Amino acid sequence: MSPIGKTFAALKCRGRGGFIPFITAGDPDIATTELLLIELAAAGADIIELGVPFSDPVADGETIQRASERALRNGVTLRDALACVRHAKKHVDVPIVLFSYFNPLLKFGEERLAKEAKQAGVDAILVTDLTPEEAQPWIEILVQRELDPIFLVAPTTSDKRLKEIARQSRGFIYAVSRAGVTGARDQMTDDAEALVKRVRSVSDLPVAVGFGISTAEQVRQVWHFAEAAVIGSAIVREIEKLGKSPDLVKRVAEFARSLLEPKETSQ
Repeated sequence: MSPIGKTFAALKCRGRGGFIPFITAGDPDIATTELLLIELAAAGADIIELGVPFSDPVADGETIQRASERALRNGVTLRDALACVRHAKKHVDVPIVLFSYFNPLLKFGEERLAKEAKQAGVDAILVTDLTPEEAQPWIEILVQRELDPIFLVAPTTSDKRLKEIARQSRGFIYAVSRAGVTGARDQMTDDAEALVKRVRSVSDLPVAVGFGISTAEQVRQVWHFAEAAVIGSAIVREIEKLGKSPDLVKRVAEFARSLLEPKETSQ
């Protein structure tokens, strides 16, 4: 069983849903990213997604697009992201998912990437724009290196494609809560729960729901029908807001903890 599989098995034994924060490598800088990986793990992250900055992140909303722009202005590359994971993994054992568009990975070299990602301590790779019809060679490379290939499914995914993605996936399946791009939302939609039910009809893998989750209440809503909640834009927005603040890492970790804490109700 992979580290991600073991994580979900442990969560199931504890009767709790998973918390998967997302940050972009190099935002606000690569040294801070390394510290954020360590502190997010300490704050309760069960798995962490690390985004590789890309110049044309079409699946991302404005918040994460700006994070990529800041990282690219800093000259951050895929190699830097891998080095960041390598350093952070000396201090934490939380599984890390490398989150990327395919172009940077293809340019780096697929075989080389799988080898170096494994050596760095990456546990899985999610490629947002790789279709299942074209993914088989990539999957074989990852599986040979004991890396989990993660795929996205959306409310608009056809039943035929859903079955194919379920067949090819390892670790977990990432269910997009609604059609559109990433970004925090005030309310969850019914689309997410309906999609998770569809995934469950074709796969026994855990399902993580992302896109639009930004509050502790929404995290708990997701836990009622899925194994994990992914929080990206809300965390990246905190990083953007804090900028070069000397206590950025501490305050982002505090925000992450707040997403795991039930909101107190007045008597």
